Amino acid sequence: MSEVNKVVLAYSGGLDTSVILKWLQDVYKCEVITFTADIGQGEEVEPARKKAIQLGIKKQNIYIQDLREEFVRDFVFPMFRANTVYEGEYLLGTSIARPLIAKNMIDIARKTGADAISHGATGKGNDQVRFELGAYALMPNVKIIAPWREWDLLSREKLLEYADKHNIPVDFKKRKGGGAPYSMDANLLHISYEGGILEDPNFEAEDSMWRITVSPEKAPNKPEYVELDYAKGDIVAINGKKLTPAKVLIELNRLGGKHGIGRLDMVENRYVGMKSRGCYETPGGTIMLKAHRAIESITMDREVLSLKDDLMPRYGRMIYNGYWFSPERILLQSLIDQSQATVNGRVRLKLYKGTVLVVGRESKSDSLFDQTISTFDDDGGAYNQADAGGFIKLNALRLRIAANKKLRRK
Repeated sequence: MSEVNKVVLAYSGGLDTSVILKWLQDVYKCEVITFTADIGQGEEVEPARKKAIQLGIKKQNIYIQDLREEFVRDFVFPMFRANTVYEGEYLLGTSIARPLIAKNMIDIARKTGADAISHGATGKGNDQVRFELGAYALMPNVKIIAPWREWDLLSREKLLEYADKHNIPVDFKKRKGGGAPYSMDANLLHISYEGGILEDPNFEAEDSMWRITVSPEKAPNKPEYVELDYAKGDIVAINGKKLTPAKVLIELNRLGGKHGIGRLDMVENRYVGMKSRGCYETPGGTIMLKAHRAIESITMDREVLSLKDDLMPRYGRMIYNGYWFSPERILLQSLIDQSQATVNGRVRLKLYKGTVLVVGRESKSDSLFDQTISTFDDDGGAYNQADAGGFIKLNALRLRIAANKKLRRK
């Protein structure tokens, strides 16, 4: 075990990270700095400060930061400019938050002179990869301490025993085995649910599990119309009201949740090789994806949009696999952002019982839609239909050559 003088711990104040805090002090004999990020998880973060002080952390070594605007502006919005999904469904709500946390942990490590960082991700999950790849990309010689890969506290009972032995405050529900029968992770983009009773992929999640969306059956019987204004691929206003990035997502979550939009139950392929079942609520992100495709459909060149669509699955895997700070992701992001220069205008949506329907889109400055050409009525010569015959014959030439060869062989 190498010597560590000072470590930055990603600290939530829950059972796992509180045990990790004390374990770091006991095993590594090092000074611990706690970092708690507010990325819109919907819970108060200040209690983490109180608990850290109870565990002997100096006040100057406790960092609590509101990262909600940075999260949406610099991570969520860039990802949605690419219309990113993983394996056709997952909107990467957990994946996109980890590089932000890693970045701020490294910033604190540099500021305080820490030589290590620590996290509570297990050795089975994806988050260990995302935290650590992000950290190494920003501070190549940082030491990583991942207690779940080192200790023998591999059950809730052992964690509770350790907490009792070291007088670590434990939430009453945790001690009595109460609370949710699964693991949850929340931020402004989504809530994820996994583990526990959800480990059986054939088990239907109870409706009471979902926190931010009503079931479509209980959604309002009347549809709601929403208008989103875009500038360079990002939403800047909802129903004519200008909003900051975080407030955009908060409002879309409210609207989507109200109408039962954004639930997902899927089995995904984890980076470490196993399959994992997860349930997700992403109401705002689901609306954003639908609307962004709509505004791109009238403002982007066909081949540029096609190229972007070809690259999206690879871009999604980069994020899922923890390569946010990699040179290939940064290069691809510059291409994506350049494509968004003309993605300006307005999209009108109809929200109703779990569905998002695009009912209008316009761009006064950048639309490539020309009704005089696309009309099925008399276009006044704007489009010469006779040209299509030669175009089709040229594209069919290779097919005709191959077919003639087959005929000659018979």
